[in-house]
Amino acid sequence: MSTLRAPCDLLEDVKEAEAVPALYFTLSVGDSEKELGDSSEKEVKSADFFIVLKHEGECTVTPIEEQPSETTTEKGADDASEKSFDFIMFEKSKITEKSLCSQNEEEEALESPEEASQTENVKWTDNGKTSLESNQRESPKISTEIFQDTVGKEESSKLEEENESTDKLDKPMKTLRVQSKENISKSNNANVAQMSLKPSPSVGSSLENLELDSLLPAVRSVDSPLWSTENGAMLEEAWEGLQKSYVYYKGKPVGTLAAMDPIAEALNYNQVFIRDFVPSGLACLMRPANAGGDPEIVKNFLLKTLHLQGWEKRIDNFTLGEGVMPASFKVLYDSHRQKETLVADFGGSAIGRVAPVDSGFWWIILLRSYTKCTHDYTLSELPEVQRGMKLILNLCLSDGFDTFPTLLCADGCSMIDRRMGIYGYPIEIQALFYFALRSSRQMLKPERDGKELIERIDKRIRALSFHIQKYYWLDFTQLNNIYRYKTEEYSHTAVNKFNVIPESIPDWVFDFMPLRGGYLIGNVSPARMDFRWFLVGNCIAILSSLATPAQATAIMDLIEERWEDLIGEMPLKIVYPALEGHEWRTVTGFDPKNTRWSYHNGGSWPGICHVLIVPY
Repeated sequence: MSTLRAPCDLLEDVKEAEAVPALYFTLSVGDSEKELGDSSEKEVKSADFFIVLKHEGECTVTPIEEQPSETTTEKGADDASEKSFDFIMFEKSKITEKSLCSQNEEEEALESPEEASQTENVKWTDNGKTSLESNQRESPKISTEIFQDTVGKEESSKLEEENESTDKLDKPMKTLRVQSKENISKSNNANVAQMSLKPSPSVGSSLENLELDSLLPAVRSVDSPLWSTENGAMLEEAWEGLQKSYVYYKGKPVGTLAAMDPIAEALNYNQVFIRDFVPSGLACLMRPANAGGDPEIVKNFLLKTLHLQGWEKRIDNFTLGEGVMPASFKVLYDSHRQKETLVADFGGSAIGRVAPVDSGFWWIILLRSYTKCTHDYTLSELPEVQRGMKLILNLCLSDGFDTFPTLLCADGCSMIDRRMGIYGYPIEIQALFYFALRSSRQMLKPERDGKELIERIDKRIRALSFHIQKYYWLDFTQLNNIYRYKTEEYSHTAVNKFNVIPESIPDWVFDFMPLRGGYLIGNVSPARMDFRWFLVGNCIAILSSLATPAQATAIMDLIEERWEDLIGEMPLKIVYPALEGHEWRTVTGFDPKNTRWSYHNGGSWPGICHVLIVPY
């Protein structure tokens, strides 16, 4: 048995004060007024902020909507502390010449002790306690300390002396002037705090926050920097390669080939895969029309795959569910009939003979993207399209023996279509399931049985978001809790609900988990937690707002902290760490294609960088 190390041992250099997790905020503007506002009852309840940057060097943080905190303040808190606002302490990092503040304000912030003292008195509120955590990245000689907000005058003067000595060692910090809107309305002499600026990885985003109606014209514009002369040659080369991969059926483009390597053996790479076409389809939707953008290929793809869904799906003597979408299809020319035909694969020809669970979800997500980009809502309102969505959803929402809102899946049912130990409730499928539920919720019409289906979707969204956010989340604090789990708890009040044995925690997790950051683990099932990091599942959780704003920020912080491990010189690791040795032999079944750091077993996938770029 491997020797276990308590994560708390890593805090020897930190004071005995309880570590309070930093509160991060992201913009969370609803995708539609129709959508439920309480899709996540357990989300961090906090005021959302817009950060408006001005050329003069000031940044006004405006509270959009103040929600009541789930926890009550302590009895001894005074009125001033109850009315105080939470400010975000950003960490200094890699900011180049374009600073958000002018050089004059920067010098004043370094020279003025009064403004420096204001920085130290910023209040953080979490579960009714007030404290301040120093998240600044310091040199190896400087230890990280956690300070209490109730520092007296003598202690505050000591902090100022320490800050002055720290400034001599570190480079000048970029400062940001933050001001509360409510304080501005009450008094012109509002208190202003000086903050060190944290770059975009700590300010997460999601598709819910993006106003496509305002962003797409700028992206599609020929004058956009994206299509500038500097990037033009590379973009044109990539676009030509994409157009060469077009697959035509009866003279119309219906998709793109999975690969176009003339040297490699074709196998099934000469087919159109549902999941692989999604980034190609998004590129066609975002490309300017006068530069070759082609939304029609997306529309043709959606209609043709919908037609294939209606086929009878039989593997050996067993018939698959009516709502199953194909994993891939190809166009063949029938010389006898003198016409082109479509041949679909529903898993019967796949390596593992497993039906694709993710195909239907990707189809719904791409349909929603098409309607948002083109404003062509007639496609999603077609009776056959409405029926296709309902078949997919009924297949996933049907009653069974499940005690969890997550979907039970077989190994090889998603992008990782070979045996890799993801059987059970993999995070990638759950995130795509949640994304598809939210997308279909916006497109389904309430006529006939649509209203009942919408109610089932609403219930599942709430249950699924709570389950993932609570039981899949892992950070330094939760790792400590799991390490101290009691086992064999037979009660409704059990803390260790899945009876996970602490000795099953792999050693690498303690080295991989930073003090700042966290992620959604790969799988949670009875007596089993798959602690591996899966890229697609975590990034889709951010894009779909399945992860809370605080969790989304922590995921991006972890990527930043473990950049060399997860990104490296050739992005992007699909899973971390790789299986090797005895574990590789037992989990993959001696799969020669999935040796360590290859293919699905920790291999690099530059083609899926888009799922990481959007959250940034």
